[in-house]
Amino acid sequence: MRRTAIFAAAAMFALSAGLAQAADKVTLQLKWVTQAQFAGYYVAADKGFYAEEGLEVEIKAGGPDIAPPQVLAGGGADVILDWMPSALATREKGLPLVNIAQPFKSSGMMLTCRKDTGIKTPEDFRGKTIGVWFFGNEYPFLSWMSQLGIPTDGSAEGVTVLKQGFNVDPILQGQAACISTMTYNEYWQVIDAGLSADDLVVFKYEDQGVATLEDGIYVLESALDDAAFKDRMVRFVRASMKGWKWAEANPDDAAEIVLENDATGAQTEKHQKRMMGEIAKLTAGSSGALDPADYERTVETLLKGGSDPVITMAPEGAWTHAITDEALK
Repeated sequence: MRRTAIFAAAAMFALSAGLAQAADKVTLQLKWVTQAQFAGYYVAADKGFYAEEGLEVEIKAGGPDIAPPQVLAGGGADVILDWMPSALATREKGLPLVNIAQPFKSSGMMLTCRKDTGIKTPEDFRGKTIGVWFFGNEYPFLSWMSQLGIPTDGSAEGVTVLKQGFNVDPILQGQAACISTMTYNEYWQVIDAGLSADDLVVFKYEDQGVATLEDGIYVLESALDDAAFKDRMVRFVRASMKGWKWAEANPDDAAEIVLENDATGAQTEKHQKRMMGEIAKLTAGSSGALDPADYERTVETLLKGGSDPVITMAPEGAWTHAITDEALK
């Protein structure tokens, strides 16, 4: 019996080793650093969901000097995460990104302003300095201002745009009346820095009717001509969405998994668990398949840019259900 058990164990080991050797590699480039914003992917890796699909997935953290579309174009990743305004603007400029899945249903983007600046409504932005992220993240803001008829030229009737770093210093140091924040991250950094919710007024892009899709999964259009690549993406999306739904149902545990993967040690348990709770609100309601109505809303917002729209024409071929139709059967 013992000999049989040994042979069985050896056979199982050989089989598992063979499967490991046969795993298809996929490199994912994140939009930002390791944090709960990307919990679904870390969960999928940690829980073996990628391995179950025969995949070996390398998750590459992003940062302030990393533009995912450039990484993709340079061959440094097979698939990237990006916000749709950035992806569509990039596509119009000649790099044909295609959205193959959309785990985030809602937008977490907002402007956070100090009440003591007198801002109560968006019209009060006039004459103020507003902190705005760039590297493709500025597009929703510029489109919003254009729709409001508020110039971004620094005039008395317009706003002065401060190129905001990826921190909240401008609002703390009085350099800007408002700064760009996410519901799950920078807003809480402002709170943790000493300002209270009563000191602030927030303008969620969702509430202003200018919300655009965030954190979609993108590949190069030409890559989809390869049947083997498409098959890898089907398995990648299926496992990733399994990771996201597990993270939604187990937010604290998902945050712990993220912390285990943070090589910098910069993240804190309190912040990541709070972030995951907010992230779960944004992925809720998404199966992973892009909702065409959400896409059309995003395109309509980006086209409403007056003399300087984010995109100048409705894109063709910028998304596909070919992957999610197979992945989500």
